[in-house]
Amino acid sequence: MIALIIGMLVSLVVTIVGTPLLIRLVNRLHYGQYIRQDGPQSHQVKRGTPTLGGVVINIAIVAGWGASALYRCLARGEQISWSAVLVLFAMLSMGALGFIDDFAKVRKKQNEGLSVAGKFAGQFILGTIYAVLALVVPTKSGLPSAQAGMSFIEQPFFSFEFAGDLVATVLFVIWVNFLMTAWTNAVNLTDGLDGLAAGSSMIAFAGYAMIAFWESYHLKGSGHEGYTYAVSDPLDLTIIAVCAAVACFGFLWYNSNPASIFMGDTGSLALGGLFAALSIATHTEFLAVIVGGLYVIEAMSDVIQVGYFKMTHRRVFKMAPIHHHFELKGWTETKVVVRFWMIELMFVLVGVVVFYGDWVARSNLLG
Repeated sequence: MIALIIGMLVSLVVTIVGTPLLIRLVNRLHYGQYIRQDGPQSHQVKRGTPTLGGVVINIAIVAGWGASALYRCLARGEQISWSAVLVLFAMLSMGALGFIDDFAKVRKKQNEGLSVAGKFAGQFILGTIYAVLALVVPTKSGLPSAQAGMSFIEQPFFSFEFAGDLVATVLFVIWVNFLMTAWTNAVNLTDGLDGLAAGSSMIAFAGYAMIAFWESYHLKGSGHEGYTYAVSDPLDLTIIAVCAAVACFGFLWYNSNPASIFMGDTGSLALGGLFAALSIATHTEFLAVIVGGLYVIEAMSDVIQVGYFKMTHRRVFKMAPIHHHFELKGWTETKVVVRFWMIELMFVLVGVVVFYGDWVARSNLLG
């Protein structure tokens, strides 16, 4: 518990102290946000708002986990968790890709950074590296950091090992790339209003912190009654998820409407990569669809809008992603954001209840 508190405090201090410092630096360098011309006209007043806030979020999460790991090493002699390192690699690598995209935007002085092909190529390379490492890097617990299969909760309902190790590895790489691409772009689409991505991510990672903590308390070989999980180092995953939630909480102080800074792709791609990696590391890839329900809605609204327009040349929504639809219907930006936070909170509550219900059922506690 002390290690968890240390991680929370360090992440909070880094964001609360570091964000205003970054705002001053970005203002000095004139790295302001460029607003899409086809978006709501009310957003044009945000032009020039400092961006690259995701840098602080990334540093805060790593610093929080690092301080916690250092305490556990000095106090209890615990070794570093490679499962945690891999999850952080997924976050930082996607964040680095986002930073390149953000930097290209401010250098070009427009709202277009990396090309779509360039961004997808980067995601594929980084996703492949993470996938292979997650399968081959040994963990201190001896339990797998990732499973070569698709899981709803813990046990794969479809294993990729039906045709040998090579085929399993190839299929797992494809699966991980799909998850990384889907979640990074979903969080990126959600990051369209002041505080929307930061607040909803805070809620989503708090949900994953509860899931990972329960897995750590009922870890296979722990001796606890009921169903146990063959998950590698879930306590470290809990600390990372908590640090992510706290980092988003601290960043929200400056990102709430009217935002003093935007997280940019540096933040949204990193948070999406972290969310995907946590779902893989906790073996809950399909439960993540519930826990990150708001992200799914935002992404699907964009897919539906584009697909339907290509087929019929008509629009389903006034504008996509869907948060812009409600803006154009007359909702204030703050109302959209708060109501979307409420929706994400409901998704997280449902996800946690489903997770707990699954544990109760597998523990044969229903009589």
